[in-house]
Amino acid sequence: MTLLLQQLSDLWGEPLAGSVEPSARLGRICTDSRQLSPGDFFVPLVGERFDGHRFLDQLPEKGVAAAVVADNWGHSVPPGVTYWCVEDTLVAYQQLACLHRRSHAQPLVAVTGSAGKTTTRELIRAALAPLGSICASEGNNNNDVGVPLTVLKSGSEDAALVIEMGMRGPGEIARLSRCCEPDVAVITNIGTAHIGRLGSREAIAAAKCEITAAVKPDGLVVIPAGDALLESSLASVWSGRVHRVRLAEDIPSSSELPPADLTGSVVADQLLVDGVSLPLPLEGRHNARNLLLAVAVAHELGLDTVQLRSMQVAMTGGRNRRLQQGGLTVLDETYNASPEAMLAALDLLASQSGRRFAVLGTMLELGDNSLELHRQVASRAAELKLDGLVIVDAGEEGRVMQEAASGLKNLARVATPEEAASPLKDWLNPGDVVLLKASRGVALERLLPKLPMI
Repeated sequence: MTLLLQQLSDLWGEPLAGSVEPSARLGRICTDSRQLSPGDFFVPLVGERFDGHRFLDQLPEKGVAAAVVADNWGHSVPPGVTYWCVEDTLVAYQQLACLHRRSHAQPLVAVTGSAGKTTTRELIRAALAPLGSICASEGNNNNDVGVPLTVLKSGSEDAALVIEMGMRGPGEIARLSRCCEPDVAVITNIGTAHIGRLGSREAIAAAKCEITAAVKPDGLVVIPAGDALLESSLASVWSGRVHRVRLAEDIPSSSELPPADLTGSVVADQLLVDGVSLPLPLEGRHNARNLLLAVAVAHELGLDTVQLRSMQVAMTGGRNRRLQQGGLTVLDETYNASPEAMLAALDLLASQSGRRFAVLGTMLELGDNSLELHRQVASRAAELKLDGLVIVDAGEEGRVMQEAASGLKNLARVATPEEAASPLKDWLNPGDVVLLKASRGVALERLLPKLPMI
């Protein structure tokens, strides 16, 4: 850790116990009492079902040098521990991450959006690999705790940071932006994910544009071209540089919107950009658009398009996975789902050769729009004339999906992922393609070991 204890005194005042040597360095910052080591700095976080303050008594025996404590903690701190008192230990954790971020000069790229955040994060990580070691968010570390955790993991050996930012409500992405102070901010799209919490696409757009809250004045925002709502929301909070990308095959929504700064064209399994053919590391036109966002980021950080030809992208389970299970090809998209991601996955399925089947579960957090958005997804499956559809839901969403897809020859509705195996066994033949997609809470991955081995 490059931070000095004196910086904490500058931030929070003098400690309530112990003394500070101005030249003393801050130890490793840790929020998990089980992982504490001698010399660490402890930040006790508070959640709905836990309170890290309950483990303060362990600090002396573990050799912890210093800590921060919430001012509403009604108990004493063990003697011998240097500590500061703050209003909110989570805010303090984010402040520490920001100080650490400022201690290094490497560029930081922040990514948010309604869909495709993780995919775009991984594409950017891969695109920036020619620069050297890239520190990036892992798993679901895209929230108030996960973002500072990732920032604090970075070191001077890293060439750049790529930080994914998610949200559950207004104000969260703004806090994360202030924690990171991005050089480049990427907004993948504005969709309907979390519309149940935020109420409208306009509110979603405003929340996503909070990523600009602490973008450096000379920084860059990268967005897809052609989204009037995104353009309007962004213009209300950001007056700096904007770089827009689009696929040449996309139909412009309006001639009045700003043109694209970077255009790519999909040719077979290649993305043609600046006269350079880049292999598409992930299938689907939506992923070609995500790749364009990554290319724009790479350009901003000094890389040429030709340097991206050897990109290697590794996605986690349940995202953009193509599996061979016996004679079946399985498109594993079980990790999560939004209406936009569902439609993109169905279009990807439709582009496959052979017979095409889908197993679709429900999408969560859609509020009053839930039934209509589920109806739209099932209607799209019917329009594509899939060879079969299994709906995994016994509730109202499943019912409206079944009604919307009633024209399909093979259609079934079941209550659990495991039950979806039964109709599939009757329908599937070797060479068929099966798409699995639902929100994380459906746990559709439970179907994978039950699929017939044809």
